[in-house]
Amino acid sequence: CIATIFVNPKQFGATETLSRYPRDEDADVRQLARAGCNLIFAPPPEEMYGDGFSTTVSLDGPARAGLEDRFRPQFFDGVATVVAKLFIQSGADYAMFGEKDYQQLMVVTRMARDLDIPIEVIGIPTVREEDGLAMSSRNRYLSPAERKHATAIYEALTLAAEKIRAGIDPQTATRSATLALTTQGFKVDYVTARNATTLAVPAGRGEPLRLIAAAWLGKTRLIDNIPV
Repeated sequence: CIATIFVNPKQFGATETLSRYPRDEDADVRQLARAGCNLIFAPPPEEMYGDGFSTTVSLDGPARAGLEDRFRPQFFDGVATVVAKLFIQSGADYAMFGEKDYQQLMVVTRMARDLDIPIEVIGIPTVREEDGLAMSSRNRYLSPAERKHATAIYEALTLAAEKIRAGIDPQTATRSATLALTTQGFKVDYVTARNATTLAVPAGRGEPLRLIAAAWLGKTRLIDNIPV
């Protein structure tokens, strides 16, 4: 088992501060050791992007789905570039990515397939707190009151999924979820139902769907998603 720890500067936009990104490498190493990890690769940026580095891996398809790419236009170019390098460097047979960053999972899967990188990308279900909040390093930015309130995003998605399974139109269900979150003080970037593989807007009934949301609670941006 190989794990990488790398805060990628190419994933940060002009309004995002790399130095403020929460990180605790020592704690990460301890947790990986407890999980049975054999090797940890934690390179500095200059090792990944040497002098004169001038290559970018850029995708269409899931990377241009109008979700996170609307708000962080350069993000998935940074993801695809560094992950392609890590796949090639490691020579791994399998790569595990959390489903919490669902668009990222689909981008990495598409990238590996399109570039004929011989690796199987496996999605790992989102790990949640006892109250349902998706675990994230950004949760530490929440105040105690916000932390208690943050579960509303998971609750709104769960209710929307139940409505869709009951036959309600996905657009109607996601509009209701958006309204519920807005009423509770969230600033919603999007709540949407998408094809679970392509991230395209669903064309009709019967296709596998994923509910995906991003919203601000105070100064913290939360993302989450669940299958329908």
